[in-house]
Amino acid sequence: MDDTNTDTGPRIRTAGVDGMLVSFGDSLSEPANRAALAFRSEIEQRGWDGVEESTTSLVSTYLRFDPLHLGHAELKQKLDTLLAERDWYDAPLPAGRSLWRIPAVFCTDLGPQLEQAAEAAGLTPEQAIKDFTQSRVRVQTIGFAPGQPYLGELPEAWDIPRQSTLTSRIPEGALAVAIRQMVLFSVATPTGWQHIGQTAMRLFQPEADEPFLLRPGDEVEFTQIDAETLSNMRNDPHGGAERSDLP
Repeated sequence: MDDTNTDTGPRIRTAGVDGMLVSFGDSLSEPANRAALAFRSEIEQRGWDGVEESTTSLVSTYLRFDPLHLGHAELKQKLDTLLAERDWYDAPLPAGRSLWRIPAVFCTDLGPQLEQAAEAAGLTPEQAIKDFTQSRVRVQTIGFAPGQPYLGELPEAWDIPRQSTLTSRIPEGALAVAIRQMVLFSVATPTGWQHIGQTAMRLFQPEADEPFLLRPGDEVEFTQIDAETLSNMRNDPHGGAERSDLP
C-alpha cells in the first residue's frame, strides 16, 4: 500500500485493485477510533455508487469498490472532499448504537490471571475489578474471530503488555486484558491476553439475522456476579446482558 497523503492528518492508501483505506492514526487513540467510526457511517449514508462494502479497524475505514465502475482517482477525490468537510476526530459517533450491561465473574478459576494482571498494573485485585466495572468502554472494532469485540480504552494503569508466551486455551465468553483494552472472546482459542473474567455471552450467533451481537461503536459496562449466577445465564443467548439504545 502506498501513502497518498502526508503524515500530519488522515491518509488515503490503496489496498489492492479494489480497496482503499483511510487511516486516522498510526496507533490507537479515542479520537482516531471515533473518526474511523464516524467517517464510515457517513460513507454508508451517502451510498456512493460503486462502493460495495465498508468496514472499520481500530483507526481506519476500509472501502471495497468496483474499479470497473468507480476508478481509483475518482474515489480518492470523493474521499478527499469528504475528509475536508469537517474535523472527523471530533465528529459525533454514529446513531443507532447500543449500551450493553454485561454480567461477568472476575478472578476465581473463571478469571485465573486477574491477580497477575492487577499486579502488572500496580493495583490490588479489588482495585482492578473496580476499574473494570466502573469503566464504560467502546467497541472499537470487531476482529480476529467472528463477532469478537476489542473494548477500550481503560485507564492508563492498564497499559500492560500481552504475555510473552501463549495461554493454551481461553474459553468462549472469556474477558481478557492488555494494552488498555479488553477483549471478549467469541471462540475458544490460544491467546497472549491475560484472562481476568468470564461471561456467558454468545458473541457469534450464525443462525441469527444479525450474527454479531456487538457492533463497532456500541458501549459496554460490566457488572460483577458470582459463578452460580453465571451458570444460570448459560441458556440465555445474551448471557444475561441487558441492551439499551444510546442517544
